[in-house]
Amino acid sequence: MSSLSLAARDTSTMLRRNLLHARRYPSLTLNLLLTPIMLLLLFVYIFGDTMSAGIGGGDRSDYIAYLVPGLLLMTIGSTTIGTAVSVSTDMSEGIIARFRTMAIHRGSVITGHVIGSVIQSVISVVLVGAVGVAIGFRSTDATALEWLAAFGLLTLFALALTWIAVGMGMVSPNAEAASNNAMPLIFLPLISSTFVPVDQMPGWFQPIAQYQPFTPAIETLRGLLLGTEIGYNGWLAVAWCLGLAALGYFWSKAVFNRDPK
Repeated sequence: MSSLSLAARDTSTMLRRNLLHARRYPSLTLNLLLTPIMLLLLFVYIFGDTMSAGIGGGDRSDYIAYLVPGLLLMTIGSTTIGTAVSVSTDMSEGIIARFRTMAIHRGSVITGHVIGSVIQSVISVVLVGAVGVAIGFRSTDATALEWLAAFGLLTLFALALTWIAVGMGMVSPNAEAASNNAMPLIFLPLISSTFVPVDQMPGWFQPIAQYQPFTPAIETLRGLLLGTEIGYNGWLAVAWCLGLAALGYFWSKAVFNRDPK
């Protein structure tokens, strides 16, 4: 077999392993998935009318439309925390050391984690999106091409955050530390344009919210699904995704190839 065929075979094996783990131990994924769902229900049914008035909307349905794109991206950040925990568990329990001694493609171990996590992120986004539709979210003006672009952005964003989460998991001494190290993946959406527009934030804080990874991706997703202005956010979102994916990839690769102590 060629090197490419071996890599594909071993990656497929590692992917099946990670998906089986996720199926057998679903509690972590479900707990992380509940965070964006609870925030969605909380902000719609408790704060919806007030928040809608604050952003210049007419009623609660306007705020649902504003909120759902941001929470879809927050769902990705929440789901990838499970990836950091899973990778850290493999590192601390010695299975990675065992894989290093086996005749398998070295990159397949972390690539299997990444592909499995992206699949879980997409499924989680679909579930949160279904909840959003159930409570009133609609995107009737988006074309098929815009829906395809939105799906591509969500997948690319999931890939970028997953590689970062893999790196966090590899440098964490245990699962608890990995979970704590990955908390910015949930914290950053809270200080983005997920809940309120950036221009309604304090002036000194607006650059922080505007130029972090989540806000450009959120505004791009809103533009694709709701027809709002995208501007330079599309290019900025893609640049963030590619930069984070490259950083996470080389970081994870360097840690994985490091000789164990």
